Amino acid sequence: MNKLWQSYLDSYRGLSQPTWILALVMLINRSGAMVIPFLGVYMTSKLGFELKEAGIALSCFGVGAIMGSLCGGWLTDKIGHYLTQSISLFLSVPVFFMLPLFTSFESLCAAIIVLSFITEIFRPANSASVSYYAKPENLTRAFSLNRMALNLGFSIGPALGGFLAGYSYSLLFYVNGTMVGLAGIVFLFYFRGKKGNDALLTNQATVKTQQPANKSAYRDVKYIFFTLFLTIYATCFFQLFNSLPIFYKQVHLLNEINIGYILAFSGLIVFGLEMIVVHLAEANLTIRQNMVFGTALCGAAFVVLIAPLGVPILYVSMFLLCISEILVMPFSSTIGVNRSSSENRGSYMALNALAFSIAHVFSPLFSTTIAENYGFNTLWIVTGVLIALASLGFFVLMKKM
Repeated sequence: MNKLWQSYLDSYRGLSQPTWILALVMLINRSGAMVIPFLGVYMTSKLGFELKEAGIALSCFGVGAIMGSLCGGWLTDKIGHYLTQSISLFLSVPVFFMLPLFTSFESLCAAIIVLSFITEIFRPANSASVSYYAKPENLTRAFSLNRMALNLGFSIGPALGGFLAGYSYSLLFYVNGTMVGLAGIVFLFYFRGKKGNDALLTNQATVKTQQPANKSAYRDVKYIFFTLFLTIYATCFFQLFNSLPIFYKQVHLLNEINIGYILAFSGLIVFGLEMIVVHLAEANLTIRQNMVFGTALCGAAFVVLIAPLGVPILYVSMFLLCISEILVMPFSSTIGVNRSSSENRGSYMALNALAFSIAHVFSPLFSTTIAENYGFNTLWIVTGVLIALASLGFFVLMKKM
């Protein structure tokens, strides 16, 4: 027990102050993250959309996210990660406030595209910012700390959102926008003119991967295939935000408050375990092993939902999904940073973000279509097959990388 506790403390040592402030900004931002987890439930129960219509509307988030990721990567390389993140945070606020005004299918789809475009500009710039301020030897843990803050916020946001939704769905949008604005204020004032560790990180990464310093990610064939397999993983994982809440509502008959509890549970698990799991994984497993094993756990998380064991199996599934997330996502970011330099890091982080943005398009479409036509059990089986293909892809490709 003492050894485990020492490992837990070691996982936090050496992280720079800017890394902690970036995590604080992420915590504030994600503590207001109430809209996306409840968007599917909002459309089907409040606005009366059909399941297929809700799936299309949720896919519109991915359409905007793809454009936002590419634009965010370009802006990061052109004007820097500081300005790019500031623009994204402050432009997001009025869009969140106006979203309840759009109640028709067409207008809501258009509003979701605009919202996701602006919010996803933030993602590649934020990843570049983490790598800029992190010490090279703590890079993966810096990403993990940032994600840990994200998940703590995600445990707060949906839990609070479940209560607010029971009173008024409009409050979800107003509180979400307010928290994003507060995160923007903290970020703007702390990071203005702040210097980082990018020169040292770039030198180490170039030697480690033997990549040309100015090679674009869009010409790195191996990394493009890596992004493809990451997209398959993310497409399955993102059912957390679309088909899973609907599954909880329609099959297990849970109300918004109980759905919020399960989503909050996921955030607490990642918050409590991420740093120690990543620390132990770095010490005992290769990045390749983490990616393969973590991806496989995602498939298991969905396949177990076939078991007719009531609400407890929902928590077992969510726990497996959390461990999968811990093992895959921070290490996938590290791979992109290690193959890039300060001149092209925006393009690598954009491709990394693009994988998740494309998943936002396909995940709700494929999941709601299969669930509506063939049932949720078939959806979980198909998800397991796709994850098996992604795991095999990482196993073969990363051996060559």
